[in-house]
Amino acid sequence: MPLIRDPSYARVESSDIDYFRGLLGDTGVITDSTALQALNQDWMGKYEGKSTVALRPKSTEQVSKILAHCNARRLAVVPQGGNTGLVGGSVPLFDEIVLTTTNLNRIISFDEVSGTLVCESGCILEELDRHVGGHGFTMPLDLGAKGSCQIGGNVSTNAGGLRLLRYGSLHGTVLGLEAVLADGTIVDTLQTLRKDNTGYDLKQLFIGAEGTLGVVTAVSILCPPRPSAVHVSYLAVPDFATIQKVFVRARQKLGEILSAFEFLDQQSLELTLEHLEGVRNPLPDTQTPFYLVVETSGSNEAHDYEKMEGFLEEVMEEGWVLDGTIAQDSTQTAAIWGLREGISVALKHAGAVYKYDLSMPVPEMYSLVEETRQRLAGLPVEVVGYGHLGDGNLHLNISTKHYDENILKHIEPFVYEWTAARRGSVSAEHGLGQMKADCIGYTKSQEAVKLMGQIKRVFDPNGILNPYKVLPQDGASRGDHHANAMAA
Repeated sequence: MPLIRDPSYARVESSDIDYFRGLLGDTGVITDSTALQALNQDWMGKYEGKSTVALRPKSTEQVSKILAHCNARRLAVVPQGGNTGLVGGSVPLFDEIVLTTTNLNRIISFDEVSGTLVCESGCILEELDRHVGGHGFTMPLDLGAKGSCQIGGNVSTNAGGLRLLRYGSLHGTVLGLEAVLADGTIVDTLQTLRKDNTGYDLKQLFIGAEGTLGVVTAVSILCPPRPSAVHVSYLAVPDFATIQKVFVRARQKLGEILSAFEFLDQQSLELTLEHLEGVRNPLPDTQTPFYLVVETSGSNEAHDYEKMEGFLEEVMEEGWVLDGTIAQDSTQTAAIWGLREGISVALKHAGAVYKYDLSMPVPEMYSLVEETRQRLAGLPVEVVGYGHLGDGNLHLNISTKHYDENILKHIEPFVYEWTAARRGSVSAEHGLGQMKADCIGYTKSQEAVKLMGQIKRVFDPNGILNPYKVLPQDGASRGDHHANAMAA
C-alpha cells in the first residue's frame, strides 16, 4: 500500500522562507525547481520527492536554528549528504524540507600521532582520504561512491564498503560525533579518545540511524596507517563452494595483511563489460562462473608479494583457481578495482534495477541468487550476484529495462522471507530508507522494533526528522510473523 502524506506535518509558507533567508542568506535557500530536481531524486532515479525548498547551512549553529524552527512549526526535514544512497533514505517522499550538509565541509584537525581526523559531516570521503594520505594515513572506509559521498552520510548509514574485512565497521572507527536533535539541541560527543567508558555511548545511536534521530554535523574518526605495499589478484573460480575454500586458505596464508575478498559472478562481469567504457577483463582467455578480487595491504613490499604469490600457487595447485593474475602496478590495480566497483554503475546504465543488500551465512549466499533466477525464469530480467564475501554481504541485483510491478511481486517478499529464514539481515550496509522501512521485522524482533520506536520518540517527539524512513509507519512490519516464528 502506497504511503500517504502525514497531514499533521505543516506545509512551508512564505514566512518560513523569509526566516530561512534571514538566517542563511539567499544563497543558502534553494527554491528554484530546476535546482531542486537533483535534491528531490535519488542516484538511481527510483525515488522522487516534491520538496519546494532546500537549505544549505554553513555551521552547526545554523543547523540548530533551522531544526528548532522546523520543530516548532512541525515542518518535516530530510537530511541529505552526497545523495548516493540506494534505498531512498536521503530524498523526500513528499514536500519535506531538504537540509543538505554540502557546505559543512571543513577539516577541523588531524592528529599525526594517533591518526585521529576531526571534520564536518559534508566532507567528501575521497578528499578526506587524500588529506590523511598526505600524513601517511588512510580512511578506514572505501566505497565506489567515494568521489561524491559525504562522511556524515557514511556515518548515518553505517556504510560498510570494500575493506570492512580489514578495518571493521564505523561503529568501531568513529570515536565521537556532533549531532543536532530535532528541537535544535546540539549534542557534542566529539571526543577523540580511544577509550571512554563514561556513561552511555550515545554516538552509537546516531551511527546507522539514517538521520532519523539527529543531523550529524561533525565526526572524529580513527584512521589507520596507509599501507605502503598493496597487492591485488584477480582469480577465476569454478563454483561457489570452491570460493569458500579459497577464502579459508586466504585467511590462513595471508593473515593480517588480507584487506579485501570480493566475488562477482559471470553475469556481473558480462554486464559491466557491456555497459562501461574502458573496462576490460583481466583474464580474457578464461570464462568461468565466478571471479574473485583478493587484496592485501601491508608494509613490506617483497614480503607481501611473496605471500600473495605463495597463496596463489597453493590454490592453483589445489585446482581451486583455474586462472589468476596479480596486478603489477597501480594502473593494473585500478583496472581490477574499476571492474569490481563498476558493477553498480553498469547496472544503472543497463536500465532499471532492483537492488538487495543482504547478509547471511557465507555458505548460503549464492543459493539466493540461483533461486531468484529460477523464480524469475521467463521474465525479461538479468539476475546478478556479487559482494563482500569476507563479511557475508551479498548484493543481489535484478536488472530490467523498466520498473514493473509484475516483476517486483515475483521478487518481494520472496527475497526477504528467504533471508529471514536463514536469520540473515535484509540490510547489510545500505540502510533501510524508504525502500525497506516496513521490512525491518524480517531481521529484528517486535520487541526490538518497539524499543527503536521509543528511542525515536525521545529524540524526535514530533517526528520531523526523515519521516517515513527506517521504521514502519503503522507500528507493524511485514516481517513480524517471521520474527514470531523464529522466537517460537
